[in-house]
Amino acid sequence: MADFEMQVMQTFDYQRPVVQQGYTDHTLYIGLSETAIALKPVATETKNVFIGGRGYDLWLLWKAVGPTTRWNDPENTLCIACGPLGGTPVYPGSGKSIVATLSPTTGSVMDSNVGGYFGPYLKFAGFDALEIQGKTNQEAVIFIDGIDQKIQILKTTGLPEVAHEICAILTDHFGQGKPRSVSVVAAGPGARHTLLGCLNFSWYDVKRKRVRYKQAGRGGIGTVFADKGLKAIVARWDTVTADTNQPADKERLKNVAKLHSREIVELDPKQNEMARIGTTHLVTIMNDHDLLPTHNFRYGRHPQAPNLGQQVYRRLFDPGYDGCWMGCTVACSHGVKDFVPLTGPYKGRKVFVDGPEYETIAGCGSNLGIFDPHTVVEMNFYCDTYGLDTISVGTGLAFAMECFELGLIDASHTGGLDLSFGNRLSSLELLHQMARGAGFGKIVGQGVRRMKAIFARNYGADPALLQDIGMEAKGLEFSEYMTKESLAQQGGYGLALKGPQHDEAWLIFLDMVHNFMPTFEQKAEALHWFPMFRTWFGLCGLCKLPWNDIVPEDNQDTQEPAKVMKHVRWYAEYFGAVTGRQVAADDLIRMSEAVYNFQRIFNLKMGLGRREHDNIPYRAVGPVTVEEYESRAERYDQQLKEKHQIEIDGRSTAEKLALLRRFREDAYEKLKDAVYQRRGWTASGIPTVATVKRLGIDFPEVLAVLKANGVLA
Repeated sequence: MADFEMQVMQTFDYQRPVVQQGYTDHTLYIGLSETAIALKPVATETKNVFIGGRGYDLWLLWKAVGPTTRWNDPENTLCIACGPLGGTPVYPGSGKSIVATLSPTTGSVMDSNVGGYFGPYLKFAGFDALEIQGKTNQEAVIFIDGIDQKIQILKTTGLPEVAHEICAILTDHFGQGKPRSVSVVAAGPGARHTLLGCLNFSWYDVKRKRVRYKQAGRGGIGTVFADKGLKAIVARWDTVTADTNQPADKERLKNVAKLHSREIVELDPKQNEMARIGTTHLVTIMNDHDLLPTHNFRYGRHPQAPNLGQQVYRRLFDPGYDGCWMGCTVACSHGVKDFVPLTGPYKGRKVFVDGPEYETIAGCGSNLGIFDPHTVVEMNFYCDTYGLDTISVGTGLAFAMECFELGLIDASHTGGLDLSFGNRLSSLELLHQMARGAGFGKIVGQGVRRMKAIFARNYGADPALLQDIGMEAKGLEFSEYMTKESLAQQGGYGLALKGPQHDEAWLIFLDMVHNFMPTFEQKAEALHWFPMFRTWFGLCGLCKLPWNDIVPEDNQDTQEPAKVMKHVRWYAEYFGAVTGRQVAADDLIRMSEAVYNFQRIFNLKMGLGRREHDNIPYRAVGPVTVEEYESRAERYDQQLKEKHQIEIDGRSTAEKLALLRRFREDAYEKLKDAVYQRRGWTASGIPTVATVKRLGIDFPEVLAVLKANGVLA
């Protein structure tokens, strides 16, 4: 145990607001610059429009920042909220926190949905949301004690640098012999030295007697945390039962929760085995359908992919219950026990690794040309404890590797590192450099968008080629799915509010495999409904996995199997049982529409949020290089001849590639038109005044942003 000291800078004793029907109707403000602590009431209008979770985060952030605020300005605010349904121990997937702030990589709003106990503990301590503003030049810990009803800002010295040690020490320190009563949020040195920092949210694993973690990864949220001078945030709470949320109708809640939980227990072993292998089953499924990103998204399959699949992790994962919230029957948060890293500061020492999940396996495995599961586990461990987003790290390293193989950069730029695909040691070395802010890792740690500018400006690389193969949009690195053959998923990434993350719309199978949406109008309808429903989980403090990763046995026989409407109706029942607000399935979409459109206008406020910001690199649309085209020549030739009526005999691969590009880019622009029309947006991608009025978000400041961008009543 490290020797550390804590000095109280500010203490605030409070009377804990009571949770009623999922809400406390109060938020907590922490001002680090002035060591201020304050409770704020939540207005009824705010509650009705923004619902909770991500909605509350966005409203607090909107009020805190202006159009010129940058991520490292003191006024940028880090917001964490749960949601009215969060903290329910009887309903699967009900323990989420939602984090939002201005992103270092995108310059606009970033949100991330994360497990662990912090969000529910924050709410039960009295607060529907937490907003942290300002900066301190101290190493600060915020302690929110819902048991003794006090909040402290503490100056600390002597705590370790790495996240897993910080969380373990503070759990022991604040737990007072009850480690399960504490949840810690911490970053790490990678968050300080890169723009790709993530946050670790902890929970205590009673069976294993250790602290475990989930990550709020995307867009550099951990970097904002570290820039503010925060070492950790700690929440303390005691017993959690079905009564803690004070639901409006406890019996109704228990009945619908029992239905969903029993279904998962019965069907998960027959379907994806989430409780045994988590999301690792996706590796071979994606590979079988040419969707597993390989070599910087060039290819979608590889013969060695099974080395990273579920049968390997079935053996590596430590068996036992692995729920990141109490009572969740999905229980997919697996880990590797007694893993021994081969490199870095923990070389030769046994550690516990939380994960890996599919995104990490694909990003730090196949996309780098690495098919050794032990290397992926090691990268997973170091990303987490350094506080680095595994998706951005994987996609960023893959981009650097392709640039190296294409000769756009060379060993004189990389500090002598051979960045050929498959080089495990170079990948790990770059990861350690990123955590130190040293060497070529310092450049990779800026993210793909800034790497493109650096490679063009300093190394003379071709900017057009860099743009085509640099897998970022809006400044956020792509998550790990191939989209070349799914126009709907191209839209799911390109039109996503924060950037290309699959949590808004995952439509590849519906579009590419099943061809359920052949027309632009059908794709647009899917790109309306699915992002709205997925947004709803972030409003309420829920995980989306119980919705559609384990489905009813008769689901394929329903009218809209992709929507899993039986579960949607259960969620409407769940919402009504807790909040007392009676809703139907369509009402859930309407709730999300208001928040979703508000976030689009928030992007507009920050100078983004227009049609041109929904562009994606051509690698996400089709083949960039001759080699890529020829790897799927039969498919592409057939499309040119049959779909586009092009005579290809005698044409070179370069000519065919250019023709295909013209058709595919045109299709993506037509998709934008269809989606904007369906969402009630202008041709420039801006919500109309009629839309914001229909949704009840026609606040004066919202209308002012629209007017400033030429959208009038």
